[in-house]
Amino acid sequence: MDLIQFLEAESEQIVTEATESLTRSNLARYNEAGPRVSRERLAELFRMTVAGIRDRDLSLINEYMGQVAHDRYHAGYAIREVQIAINVLEEAIWTHIVRTAPPEQLAEALGLVSTTLGAAKDALARGYVSLACEGKAPSLDLSALFEGKTSG
Repeated sequence: MDLIQFLEAESEQIVTEATESLTRSNLARYNEAGPRVSRERLAELFRMTVAGIRDRDLSLINEYMGQVAHDRYHAGYAIREVQIAINVLEEAIWTHIVRTAPPEQLAEALGLVSTTLGAAKDALARGYVSLACEGKAPSLDLSALFEGKTSG
C-alpha cells in the first residue's frame, strides 16, 4: 500500500468523518464557526499532513500551525478545542489505515501520521504559549490537563 496514494484516495471520507466527530464534540467556537468552516479547516490540515508525509518535511505544517495558533488564539479558541480538532482528524486517518493496511505496514504508516500530527500539535502549543507570554491568556486554560481530565 502506498500511503500517499491511499490518503489521497480516502481524503473525502476521512475529512467527512473528522468533521462529523468534531461536530459531535460540541465545542463552542467550532459550533459558532459551523460545519462548513470546520470541514474546510480539517481539509487544509489534512492536505498539510499528507504534504508533510510525502515530502518528509514538517516545516510547512509547523508554519501552518503557527498561523492557526495565532488566528485561533486571537479569535478566543481554547487550545483544547484546536487540539481536539487535530485529534479527530488523526483518529479518522488511523481508522482508515488500520482497516486497510497490511499488518506489516501499520507501524510505518501510523508512525508517519503520528509524527506529522504530533509536530502540528507541538507547533500549535508553542504558538499559544508564545502568545500567552505576551499578555493575559484568557483562552489558555491548562488546568483540566493537570487535573487528569480529558474533556470539559
